[in-house]
Amino acid sequence: MEPLTTRSRRVFLRDLALSAAAMAAPQGLVAAAAAAAPPNIVIILTDDQGWGDIRSHGNPQIDTPVLDRLAASGARFDRFYVSPVCAPTRASLLTGRYALRTGVSGVTHGKEIMHPGEVTVADILGRQGYATGCFGKWHNGAHYPYHPNGRGFDEFLGFCAGHWNNYFDTGLERNGEPLRTKGYINDVVTDAALAFIDKHRQRPFLCYIPYNTPHSPFQVPDRYFDEAKQRGLDDTLACVYGMCKNLDDNVRRILDRIEALGLTRKTIVFFFGDNGPNTARYNGDMRGRKGSVHEGGVRNSLFVRWPGQIAAGTVVRPITAHIDLLPTILELAGVAVPGDLALDGLSLRPLLRGDSALWPDRMLYSYWGRRGAVRTQQYRLIVERKRVELYDMVADPGQQQDVAAQHPDITRKLKAAYEAWFDAVNCGDCTPPPIPVGHLQMPCVELPAPECRLHGEVVFKGEKGWANDWITGWTRLEDSVSWAIDVVEAGSYAVTLLYTCPEEDVGSHVCVEAAGARCEGIVQPAHDPAPISSPDRVPRKEVYEKVWASLNLGVLSLPKGSTELRIRALSMAGESVMDLKAIQLRRIGAPG
Repeated sequence: MEPLTTRSRRVFLRDLALSAAAMAAPQGLVAAAAAAAPPNIVIILTDDQGWGDIRSHGNPQIDTPVLDRLAASGARFDRFYVSPVCAPTRASLLTGRYALRTGVSGVTHGKEIMHPGEVTVADILGRQGYATGCFGKWHNGAHYPYHPNGRGFDEFLGFCAGHWNNYFDTGLERNGEPLRTKGYINDVVTDAALAFIDKHRQRPFLCYIPYNTPHSPFQVPDRYFDEAKQRGLDDTLACVYGMCKNLDDNVRRILDRIEALGLTRKTIVFFFGDNGPNTARYNGDMRGRKGSVHEGGVRNSLFVRWPGQIAAGTVVRPITAHIDLLPTILELAGVAVPGDLALDGLSLRPLLRGDSALWPDRMLYSYWGRRGAVRTQQYRLIVERKRVELYDMVADPGQQQDVAAQHPDITRKLKAAYEAWFDAVNCGDCTPPPIPVGHLQMPCVELPAPECRLHGEVVFKGEKGWANDWITGWTRLEDSVSWAIDVVEAGSYAVTLLYTCPEEDVGSHVCVEAAGARCEGIVQPAHDPAPISSPDRVPRKEVYEKVWASLNLGVLSLPKGSTELRIRALSMAGESVMDLKAIQLRRIGAPG
């Protein structure tokens, strides 16, 4: 299937607006009554909290009383599947489509960005009169229109990267503007979500709360860490379980506020995690963890509560997945899936009502890092390059015995199905889109190091170029760095570098070039701070946070269209040009 285009998305949203207007017109008492009380939607997503990080899933070392009650008060899904890593799961939740189909093939270097034409659940519900807000970790594109505010969310507070550097008193953003916060990040995000719920309590709302823990770095308030340490856990596990207890407390705050406002029976609450656990810990004896296409990498929790509509204690046995959430939300909200919107998922409404008689014996697919899988109700097939494995998940839930040789027909059938699926959803090389520059909604755009192309021997500080990384090792004039950009409005753009440079290297002459325009300057003054002190419980794998200096290089006059922006050194004053965090482009006017 071809990816949706920007134009097709605009046409879709136009038609959706017309449809919403038509639905709002008088259509009789029955229709008016149905339209008068659409349910609120609250989606709580956690980051790297595996299936086993819930007390009621058999883990005696963790306390999650609120999540346990949430599971018992509505539907608990026994076999719910997500992607092996976070950005793909988020794309599937938002669109009802497999992540590869949306263009999301990774978690950094722009591979986490959805195609510009993708339509989200926020787009659809927003057009139906819902207030829409997102609070936490986005991870599906930082630049408008890939930013949450360009994807249907009226309000956003959080961050757009794959992970954040510090969880205490940190800098976030509100609707594209920087914001300094006070306190622990989950508490701050919850505060914003509660304010949103309070503000919109008189109208239907979609409140999406994608928390960023227990993803590393491992930081948590003392009281949670100390309580977990009393169980005799090592520092890593104590921090992870402390983070999960903090999540549990913040879910309690959300549920309590919904109750206090009298909205409990009017609000559907969804809770799940985005992939398997990020460390080796209790996971129900399943094989695999985060990043794996085995059961333990992709099976997660799903709890759905809607008092009066979903019976408490409902247990859903058939296999389901993140792609099912958008069609489910739309049906429960009384919103028809637009006819030209191609979905991969199915509405879970029959299962939530306790009716699985007509539920199909379906196949669900996973992919990550050249490894793929297909899951049926009974089997899991693993495809890794030329190796194919088959596991009977009913007889062997821990995947101890490969039975591909005993069941050649099933193996061939599932492998053929996987290959057909991959051919259908594969986005080719999944080349990330160029960074949009010049939108009025985001006049200042930051070209971050992880979205660049490295030329020569320059490298990322953290080797892989994860979120928050920077460019270092710039020791040759032959080296350069470039970004693919798309200038949506011709104009003049002020160019600023975010850099560090020790005293002995000050004075290198650098230039930035794009579309035949050029500006240049000298790297000065010296700025070489130590990393910001971070309250990590254990050493992190990611880079540490720094304070970066700003160097204004001048102005580029850029024509409309796609081009390459490149920075290179014209001369070097020391052994290294600088370390480079990002280039900022600020639109300051139309071309002269």
